[in-house]
Amino acid sequence: MIGEYSLLEVILFFGIVIASLWIDLKAHGEDKPISLKNAALWSGVWIALAFLFSLYIGVSHGWGDSSLFLTGYILEKSLSVDNLFVIMAIFSSFYITDKFQHRVLYYGILGALILRMIFVAAGSSLIEIGGKYALSFFGLFVLWSAYKMWQAMGGGEKEIEDYANHFSVRWTKKFLPVHPHLCGHDFFTVQNGRTCATPLFLCLVCVEFADVMFAFDSVPAIIAITQKPFLVYTSNIFAILGLRSLYFLLAAAKRYLCHLEKAVIGILIFIGLKMLFDVFGVLHITPPISLTIVATLLIFGIVGSYLFPEPLPFVEQEACSVTPEADSKTKDSGV
Repeated sequence: MIGEYSLLEVILFFGIVIASLWIDLKAHGEDKPISLKNAALWSGVWIALAFLFSLYIGVSHGWGDSSLFLTGYILEKSLSVDNLFVIMAIFSSFYITDKFQHRVLYYGILGALILRMIFVAAGSSLIEIGGKYALSFFGLFVLWSAYKMWQAMGGGEKEIEDYANHFSVRWTKKFLPVHPHLCGHDFFTVQNGRTCATPLFLCLVCVEFADVMFAFDSVPAIIAITQKPFLVYTSNIFAILGLRSLYFLLAAAKRYLCHLEKAVIGILIFIGLKMLFDVFGVLHITPPISLTIVATLLIFGIVGSYLFPEPLPFVEQEACSVTPEADSKTKDSGV
């Protein structure tokens, strides 16, 4: 992975990531939803870190490498936008409330650090190992998630106590001991003397699986720009770190914008169909067109929430339009 970059620079990169994640963990140690202001602040922090790192690369290795890093960073961020909405659908299908989502994504990024390194090391050849078949299955899963999200739409933030009939528990308990109840924010619990996975851990596994699926597209795309492993890997990780904060920005906005969830469902349907079309060669939708469609649907959801406000049952029947009063009440309630 080092190539022309020194071991010291690799250590510097991991030092920056580990220190930032440690600060992030300390800043969000409590189990509570991430506010819109906090999500926006951390999004800015991760973007600033990426640009500072590109500045360092430019000074130490030339502005050509810096340009390659930024190109890979922007491309990864663009290609992974779909992942934001899939993660939202995964949380919805597991009924994971806002207060536990940061913990799942925090440990998800730790797994991504390792998984992305494997992808970069193996290169695009990973696609040949059943990649198309895995993507078709994942496309169907995304469409199913959109359907489940549509079924639950308008019901507010739900919690379930017994996961015994949840698809993840039914499938996993054939291979691993699973406890069918959430145990706070714990991923594992000891029941009758044996260690069991909790539904929160199964949700984490699904989030990691989603990252792997999207890596099939994004990693080869960046490798096509530059074959320098250090630049491919670092641009990937910085983009993923920033997308995690963008997810919380989107999730926080969903609490105020009553029609945003409908837009997200539309985006999920588009993502699922796009993956299936690409797998079976029906239609290839380029990244610029894909981003345009996603952005258009988001704009419709945001503008529609302002023009046609409705009461939100999960924000104490307040209007869905964002007002200073509504924001103040939300902060007072711990959001």
